[in-house]
Amino acid sequence: MGGEPLVALDLADTLITVTEPAADLIGTQDASATWWALQSGSLPPGPVPDAAAMRRLRAAIRDVMDAHLEGRDARPTSLDDINAAAASAPMSPRLVMTAGGIRREERWHTEHGGNAALAAIAAEVIGLLADPERLGLLRRCANPACSMFFLAENKRRKWCTSNICGNRTRVARHYQRTHTDRAGGT
Repeated sequence: MGGEPLVALDLADTLITVTEPAADLIGTQDASATWWALQSGSLPPGPVPDAAAMRRLRAAIRDVMDAHLEGRDARPTSLDDINAAAASAPMSPRLVMTAGGIRREERWHTEHGGNAALAAIAAEVIGLLADPERLGLLRRCANPACSMFFLAENKRRKWCTSNICGNRTRVARHYQRTHTDRAGGT
């Protein structure tokens, strides 16, 4: 977690759905604060969002991504939740003068409520879903014991992380192959 180009994917991956019950990696205040600190460089500055709003957006993101990968329609409420989060803190480009000259920056409008971080994450999801080429890179880890999403910039990529899930899968396959051979030879 934390290595994907979109914070939205990292947020979705904070819920491990292959365990019973699902494991929430940001379920405690401390875990949530740690996750937000890790993501702070990729998000607009501002307060950490309300936990309920964060979980609601995460559920919506997971639903639209699962729907895409499963070839089904996302729940209308998921689209509504993503759109509402994006609209809650609109962004506008602006020019600012710096010592190095004029540069562009973004201003998040939170004066009427809303959270800029959640709005930025929702905007990422909207951008991903509206870009068929990039959406075609969306994958779920091939390890059956993992539920993480990732963007497969490399067409051969099958695992969220090759050094964890990829190695586990290869080790399990090797174990199965060597133990099946031994069982068959005795």
